[in-house]
Amino acid sequence: MQIINSFKKIFLIFVSILFTNAAAFGLILQKTPVALDAPWGMAWIDDSQILITQKSGEIYLVDTNNYSQKEISHSIPAVQYGQGGLLDIIAEDKFVWVTCSIEKNGKHTTAIYRAELSGNNLINEQLIYEALPYIESPYHFGSRLEIKGDYLYASIGERGEGMIAQDPSNAIGTIIRIHKNGDIPVDNPYVNNPDWLPEIFQIGVRNPQGMSLDPVSQEVYISNHGPKGGDFVGPVKSGTNYGWKQIGWGGTNYSGTKVGDGNAWEPGFLKPEFIWVPSIGVGGIKFYQGGAFPEWQNSLLVGSLKYQYLSILHRENGQFTKEELIFKDEIGRIRDVEINSLGEILLIADEFDSSLYILKP
Repeated sequence: MQIINSFKKIFLIFVSILFTNAAAFGLILQKTPVALDAPWGMAWIDDSQILITQKSGEIYLVDTNNYSQKEISHSIPAVQYGQGGLLDIIAEDKFVWVTCSIEKNGKHTTAIYRAELSGNNLINEQLIYEALPYIESPYHFGSRLEIKGDYLYASIGERGEGMIAQDPSNAIGTIIRIHKNGDIPVDNPYVNNPDWLPEIFQIGVRNPQGMSLDPVSQEVYISNHGPKGGDFVGPVKSGTNYGWKQIGWGGTNYSGTKVGDGNAWEPGFLKPEFIWVPSIGVGGIKFYQGGAFPEWQNSLLVGSLKYQYLSILHRENGQFTKEELIFKDEIGRIRDVEINSLGEILLIADEFDSSLYILKP
């Protein structure tokens, strides 16, 4: 498999992925007793307890000291539809935010709910955001969350509608930034432009299913699915445009036809920082910080759905330079990545009859 390093200005440089496995590193990949079916997101509420969502609508509270598992009662009206369902989750203090697909008049969209965790219940649930318009398509809900200071960032997929991601009068195919209560920040880039939705922070994305805050630059990063080739990771920058579907980041349509003018990048659009051709089905990402794997400090963990691997993107001088495979074909389609207080890596896979996995040195 080949990887495109998109930092190069005009031409594409191909470098080989380094294949290895956990055993070669002397690592331990532990399957826990936690029982999961198609899990999607994880969020710590303290050093040992983590919330895990499933597309089918369940939220579990898992104690990682003994791997006990309790279902959290909630009334969030998530609808499992195509690639949608109950999706990402993030927590801070007593508050929990959840993304999901919801239905209205036979159409669906990505929504964000805020609630409070009280024992084994979510209470005071409130819809704080719905991406407009609702669309019939079952594809590309996006739906990752990240907190940065007073702001909540969320990814909204383009629902398979292509050039709609270049239309700023709707939220489809965008990264939005809102306050944690759903209010619109007054310093959003287009808040005073009547032709743009005020929550929009960045446009031109296809299906961003990973999001993580870079501890070095303090920028939020996304992973984004290209079509046939063109998966990427890159920063969320105010007022920028990644170009979908005018450009395809080196990929083509599934039919083999070109995307837009057939260019991987064009002037005026933001360049991704790392691109995969062919696509890896890039899932959850997480910048690594911890003591268990000091050699990976501040590098980016990447989960692959298509090729079922976990890798680390190394950086030199602030640029991603090399992808190193950690393991492959061990747990299935890697959906999300988290890190505990010891620096161990927690993983969930988008598989039925699955589990919570922990990677240790």
